Amino acid sequence: MSKKSRSKLWFLVHSWLALPIWFFVLIVCVTGTLAVVSQEIVWLANPQMRASQPSDDAPLLSYDQIIAAIKKAEPNTLVEAISRPDESHFALDVDVSYPDGRSVTVYVNPYSGVIQGTAPPFNFKAFTRALHGWWLVPFTNGYSWGWYLVSFLSLPLLASLVTGLVVYKRFWKGFFRPTLRIRHGARIFWGDFHRLSGIWSIWFIAVISVTSTWFLIQAFMFDNQISISTAPVTAVVARESVSLTADGSPAPMISLETAIRQAKERIPGLDDSFVSLPANAYSYLSVGGRSWYPLMFQTADINPYTGDIAATRLLSDRSGLEWVTESMRPLHTGDFGGIWIKLIWFFFGLILSMMVLSGLLIWTKRTALATANALRRSNKRPRSQAAAATRRETTEASQ
Repeated sequence: MSKKSRSKLWFLVHSWLALPIWFFVLIVCVTGTLAVVSQEIVWLANPQMRASQPSDDAPLLSYDQIIAAIKKAEPNTLVEAISRPDESHFALDVDVSYPDGRSVTVYVNPYSGVIQGTAPPFNFKAFTRALHGWWLVPFTNGYSWGWYLVSFLSLPLLASLVTGLVVYKRFWKGFFRPTLRIRHGARIFWGDFHRLSGIWSIWFIAVISVTSTWFLIQAFMFDNQISISTAPVTAVVARESVSLTADGSPAPMISLETAIRQAKERIPGLDDSFVSLPANAYSYLSVGGRSWYPLMFQTADINPYTGDIAATRLLSDRSGLEWVTESMRPLHTGDFGGIWIKLIWFFFGLILSMMVLSGLLIWTKRTALATANALRRSNKRPRSQAAAATRRETTEASQ
């Protein structure tokens, strides 16, 4: 075998060894696409998560009314936090604890206050996000190696975007004259589809690759005790400021509606999507949610006895670097603007998955064809050499 033939054979072996990597990239893209709408999929499968409005004019219950309804149904229940999902057709997620030591999340109807069921500790949403994010590898000492493995794919993804734009000359023409030939064979169809989907997904690939790169940096910084946070130390209520009743027990806290009103006065436009009740007599009551910038949350810590705001965490409190880093996760998952943003992310996630699949099919077919040609040439060579030897022997015999 000639040196050129040996080099080509090694190149084919190298190409086939890359096949598992392509499948790994495809699985990560597919699981990420499912993770975007995993909460909605669980909602379809689990009626306990649903919260249909009983009538067109039925109002949502306030947080105080929700707690009162829970206490009426289960008097010994301790409510720890209430979270209101972005979509009104979802039940509230309420963290509660019981006298026997159990701490669970229950689904509560926001229109009636009825406890509709208990959230499982691990469902399809958690499974898809764990499979996509860190390949189900457990976190034992810092970030798992699965997290590093998945987030490292952002580098070749970003490189493929740049090189694809360089290779595909005048790619912008694909926006005005898209080409998708469906009657010229599979090879041409998948080639056109790969280029066309790549053009229309430029912005999405850039967002996913850049945010994934940040996840890689985030893990490295955490595992090396590097912090960029400007968040202050969590404050507590001073002992002398705790209001007591005549029997020496802590006084009842203010209503949640009063606390929310105080928070909205300090943070204009605040969407009170969650409240965290005091864990003990020295903890503050927290109210938080999104405002005009949907990628980040703002919170207010309120004295549960007086209603005074003790501390806030506003957009203006973040550094420029924190503005960028805290925006990465919602940009990656599409979880910042309700169902329509999720559907956009889901659609382009499908396009990205199909683009990887089309590239895999093109690459596999090309590599298989090259391998078949190499084997065919190697089989022909011995026969031709044998024929030449026979001719030489015949010539020598005749002489």
